[in-house]
Amino acid sequence: MTGPLPDPFAGQPDWAPRPPRPIEIMPASGRIELRGRRVLVGLPGFGWRGDLRADERVVQNSRTYVPVIPEHEWYRAESEQVEVFAPLVPVERVWVETLGEVRSATASGGSSVNLVSLDAPTHRAPTPVFETDAVSGRRVVHMADSGEQRDLRAVTETYSGAEGDICVRVTPELEWYRWAWRGQPPTTLEVPVHLLWIE
Repeated sequence: MTGPLPDPFAGQPDWAPRPPRPIEIMPASGRIELRGRRVLVGLPGFGWRGDLRADERVVQNSRTYVPVIPEHEWYRAESEQVEVFAPLVPVERVWVETLGEVRSATASGGSSVNLVSLDAPTHRAPTPVFETDAVSGRRVVHMADSGEQRDLRAVTETYSGAEGDICVRVTPELEWYRWAWRGQPPTTLEVPVHLLWIE
């Protein structure tokens, strides 16, 4: 045989899994349907609270409010068809998580410090699970052949699977929260880490 062996990945830049679409944060005062959406509440310059879900806007005395429910209570209300308490938060203090467009990777400046503005909540770009130190309990995205699978939680840390892959077991969020309120263990799926991203 003469000459070098051909590169099997030449001309195939998409052999590696692509990152999921990033979360973008939008003011709830915009024309966005809110029911069931993940939201953050807070005050500019003060701080933000997440793991919340919203219901549709409510107008009282010419002010607009958003009913906001802790995420575990929202799932319980939807699954069990029960009433839960939802405090009304002024719409200007509510921000909605939306899906953005995939951006090309940008080179880091060498510093792990990423400063943000306190004027509005921010969300970190998706991070590959293999680059994190802990994953159990975190929101993850499974980049399957069929596309992004969201609303998942990691149930384990990374481990060596039966086939020798490094894996994490994941479950749908509804089952994750049902595990808390009923004690019913969730159905899980073993996913190789190279297909998982921290949302």
